[in-house]
Amino acid sequence: MEPTNIDEIQTVALVSTATPDAEWIGGFFAYGGTNGAVDSVTIYFKIPPGKRLGRHVDTAEEVQFILAGSGQILLDDGPKDIRAGDAITLAEGVAHDLHNTGTEDLQVIGFFNKAQVEQHWSEERWPPDENPVTGSPNREGAKA
Repeated sequence: MEPTNIDEIQTVALVSTATPDAEWIGGFFAYGGTNGAVDSVTIYFKIPPGKRLGRHVDTAEEVQFILAGSGQILLDDGPKDIRAGDAITLAEGVAHDLHNTGTEDLQVIGFFNKAQVEQHWSEERWPPDENPVTGSPNREGAKA
């Protein structure tokens, strides 16, 4: 198995059509059945300064590792400051959002404990089809 560098990941830029401040760029290192992953999903994403990821729940436990930048993770019990080097564990189904309050991109790697994962967004809708659900390319019903 060859390593995958962050610069080699195919990414897509997403801007919510439902709210003006949800915007991120992301792509997958691996997901069940690709790049050696069997029972996991690994995603890289970045959020520009002043923007947020969007409130959502995941269908798998997630560990987020903050690579660069600073901001806040927004949880039901209130915002918590985050910065490069922090790791956050989120149980399956916990609603969360990330807000970039810094001056550089907030860069994150998310590790999920299942072979496929979906994000169910509270308000955000993503082009091209106004979808309230995103996730790993191997999930049922995903477009190739």
